[in-house]
Amino acid sequence: MPKQTERIKVVVIGGGTGLSTLLRGLKKLPVDITAIVTVADDGGSSGRLREDYDIPPPGDVRNVIAALSDVEPMVEAMFQYRFNHSKDLEGHSLGNLMLAALTDITGDFGYAVSEMSRVLNINGKVLPAANQVVTLHAVYEDGSIVTGESKIPLVDKPIRSVMITPEDVKPLPEAVQAVRKADLIVIGPGSLYTSILPNLLVTEIQHEIRQSSALRVYMCNLMTQAGETEKYKASHHLQAILNHTGPGLIDVVLASDIDLPDRVVSSYSEEHAAPVIVDADKIQSLGIDVVQRDIAMVQEGSVRHNAEKVALWLVYEALNYKK
Repeated sequence: MPKQTERIKVVVIGGGTGLSTLLRGLKKLPVDITAIVTVADDGGSSGRLREDYDIPPPGDVRNVIAALSDVEPMVEAMFQYRFNHSKDLEGHSLGNLMLAALTDITGDFGYAVSEMSRVLNINGKVLPAANQVVTLHAVYEDGSIVTGESKIPLVDKPIRSVMITPEDVKPLPEAVQAVRKADLIVIGPGSLYTSILPNLLVTEIQHEIRQSSALRVYMCNLMTQAGETEKYKASHHLQAILNHTGPGLIDVVLASDIDLPDRVVSSYSEEHAAPVIVDADKIQSLGIDVVQRDIAMVQEGSVRHNAEKVALWLVYEALNYKK
């Protein structure tokens, strides 16, 4: 537990839009933030740059940098700008190109992320989960294997497990130190198999989380995801994590307690997605506590975490829990 005069050290682990949303709420509070970000993406602009330059994909890292940045809105908009009227540049975002260029110049993706974070004056630290190209593989219940993060959700079969190559990938030393010094570790929200688990499969990161005296919180997704977690309840998400890491990695789950409007549920059902049912008794049988709060919101027809409410719970309530 940090002293009252110290800022809480929060490490957030994940990827995708869920991570960026959470960080926009956390950065408004008096905390020291370190975001450890997935680098297994191989689709879209990130995938093209990964293939052309043999670098980790910059997309998730770019979004997190933008979320934590403290610059004029126009500068952030420029960083996030995606080219749509050029045959050669179509689909690329300016931020991705800048990170690729800086990596090519320096030969070090981690250093490129650090320098870009400085340029955009971010509130915290952004660290890739690994400083090299990582490939994600999924093993399905029928024994078939698919390689490539972008391809995994497209296969309409239940996933048994995922794995990364190389298996002995090393995290940045700064990421290991951040986890080691954390007061609070937040895992998620994000796509279970393609955003969250790739980080936890980095052996040193998993080891440090397991050994940490920090409170370890899993941010439960609000909706299931087609191609990854169809028909999953909250306990199924947690069981998948335990199946990949073993017990002792999570202390408490933060989940939503609100019922979504029927029109929203119906809209998501067309995409083979549904609200995640929080089966608290089953979660507790796994040795994990459950906290449900009013933390969901509907924005332009999409279900999102309310970043401000989540951040307030994490910073001002979570540390009252004892491990």
